[in-house]
Amino acid sequence: MAISETPPKFSSGKPRVVVTRHLAPAVEARMSELYDAVLNESDKPMSREQLVEAMASCDVLVPTVTDRINAEMIDGAGENLRLIANFGAGTEHIDLAAAAKRRIIVTNTPGVFTDDTADLAMAGIIGVPRRIREGVELVRSGKWTGWAPTGMLGRKIGGKVLGIVGMGRIGQAVAHRARAFGLEVSYHSRRPLPAALEQMLGVRFVDNLDDLVAEADILTLHCPLTDETRGMIDARRIALMKPGSSIVNTARGELIDEEALIEALQSGHLAGAGLDVYPDEPKVDRRLITNPNVMTLPHIGSATVEGREASGEKVIANIRFWADGHRPPDQVLTALV
Repeated sequence: MAISETPPKFSSGKPRVVVTRHLAPAVEARMSELYDAVLNESDKPMSREQLVEAMASCDVLVPTVTDRINAEMIDGAGENLRLIANFGAGTEHIDLAAAAKRRIIVTNTPGVFTDDTADLAMAGIIGVPRRIREGVELVRSGKWTGWAPTGMLGRKIGGKVLGIVGMGRIGQAVAHRARAFGLEVSYHSRRPLPAALEQMLGVRFVDNLDDLVAEADILTLHCPLTDETRGMIDARRIALMKPGSSIVNTARGELIDEEALIEALQSGHLAGAGLDVYPDEPKVDRRLITNPNVMTLPHIGSATVEGREASGEKVIANIRFWADGHRPPDQVLTALV
């Protein structure tokens, strides 16, 4: 449903926009120029109480993945809050149904982090089998004694099967990169890609996730977090994986049963894991940190200057369209009318 073409009215003449985290300087400067912007210069995540206070007084809230906005908070928001312009593509941290009930529009910033996240996934796909983390630590510890025929032996990736779970923008970008490294790419998604696109990418659809998990030498996750995908890589599915296989996750930490993952790593069933996301960020289980076969990264899949600026520009565009009385280009859930 389209929103009204009549521009909303603001008490100060400009929409009051609260930004919950520190954004790129150019983005914040432009926001301050266009809107009555309240910025978070300290970059400290807002507490629940601070979010509630902000939602009671603003026209637009600009949250990020670190802000959990539930139904109670939305129900208690001020009457002026009409737009939640999320910074980032994922919106699982926002109760979309509650927002729709309150006629609050939610937007996101899809597409801008596709290549950046795919690049980082490839770092794990290459780095885990080649034991990059162990090699870096060996040199830095001063214990490296020089080249040896049997030293630091990893596994080649050419000819191995890469299983991609989720074949959206990022999954396709990973497939495109993986083929250049000689990987055979299979994938599972809610529905197969068009045959022409499959042929172009050189990928094969696997209808059953269990079958994909069982055939993959490297499994990489690129699906959103939903009720259906939460904990999808559990102990049963990890047991189906080949001995010596590995997992890469740059999507959401909650997709994997962390205890089952740790047990499989400690037992040696899995050779390693490349993780950029965790169930309870910023806390990371010490058993993952101390495991030499696990690449632990601090959620940097989208952390490029170009990507973060582009995401901020999308936020600004969504607010401008809405403030002019038009439907924002990246509307996730249309407000009820």
